[in-house]
Amino acid sequence: MGYGFKIIVEGDYALFTRPEFKVERVSYDVPTISAIEGLIKSVYWKPAIRIIVDKIIVFNPIRFINIRRNEIKCKIPLSSVKSQMKGKGSAEIYASEQRSQRAGMLLRDVKYGIEFHFELTGNRSEHEDECEEKHYNIMLRRLRNGQFFRQPCLGCREFSVKRMELVDDFDMSLIDSELEGDIDLGFMLYGLKFDDGGKPVNDDWENPRFSDIASPLYYRPHMINGVIDVDKYREGIVC
Repeated sequence: MGYGFKIIVEGDYALFTRPEFKVERVSYDVPTISAIEGLIKSVYWKPAIRIIVDKIIVFNPIRFINIRRNEIKCKIPLSSVKSQMKGKGSAEIYASEQRSQRAGMLLRDVKYGIEFHFELTGNRSEHEDECEEKHYNIMLRRLRNGQFFRQPCLGCREFSVKRMELVDDFDMSLIDSELEGDIDLGFMLYGLKFDDGGKPVNDDWENPRFSDIASPLYYRPHMINGVIDVDKYREGIVC
């Protein structure tokens, strides 16, 4: 195992969308691994490292709230963006014409403990002094100082992390009594496995081309007394 960290994150709302609900947004009871990885990458990430989540601790009772949100029904095509960059058109949509109101079932008043580490991917780096210790010290400094290059969020961009704190250990006595026992969380989305494995399909790092083809990965975790031991279930991941 590489260098590890433990952090506490809190938020007023969270939405870890279940993929089986295509139109209306319904959250899983607990965070998905991919959502946590995205949260951590908001603090620090490089192609040379891979974030690996080891444990998730759920401190607050699981509470849902129903809201309605305005969403945009479409997105700007990549081809339009490329054309605008060449001065041959415009890439724009009008929210007033594309707005749609959808229901969402969110989590509220959430607090999680996240234990994670990173490993070197072996991918190309522009620096010769690439080592785990270097990335560890950068991540450690940024977590201590509360630094990030984009706002960390809990699933969806509009549900920002209210508090993120680096800790030496978790106070397990703060886990709510409602979470006692063994809770089967069912099959949950673990993440996406891209065919290119994170490396250019043309083997050219100067002008890389990556594959957009990916397969979803699922796992079936149990939350025992508020703790999800992700590492324990990693071997049971299925496509």
